[in-house]
Amino acid sequence: MATVRDATPEDWPAVEALLAELGRPDVRGTPEEEAAHKLFLGYLGRDDTEALVAEEDGRVVGFVDMEYRPRLNFQTPQAWIPDLIVTENGRSRGAGAALLARCDELARGRDCWSLSLESANWRDRAHAFYRREGLEDAAKSFSKVLNVAGVNWPPKPR
Repeated sequence: MATVRDATPEDWPAVEALLAELGRPDVRGTPEEEAAHKLFLGYLGRDDTEALVAEEDGRVVGFVDMEYRPRLNFQTPQAWIPDLIVTENGRSRGAGAALLARCDELARGRDCWSLSLESANWRDRAHAFYRREGLEDAAKSFSKVLNVAGVNWPPKPR
């Protein structure tokens, strides 16, 4: 059974690997790695974010980050999850559900009006999981890459 806790600076190598597994740019061993690490450390210290990991047997198997964003015409913030990933071999054992449940709890504690996340169109298995966890397919997301040299974005289905 997975346990969820706040991410710490020492979790960076596991988080970095999980983000790469999710399809985010893999900065491991690149000149961008130090900047990404600093960004992660800064994220941990912000008042408007959460960073959580799921552990099984002392090993990080999942990660989620969440931001509290003000939205026009709403009196309370929206909780937004930019990244939610569980290792391929750690899926279907409760880590993702535990991470999402903790996000729900934290968002309700901040009186957020909604909890939302984005998922690539081709991630059918993830979409089924989100529906089982009570999320609805409520919007479309559109993106335009502006300046990401050398990055293959958006990632292609594996």
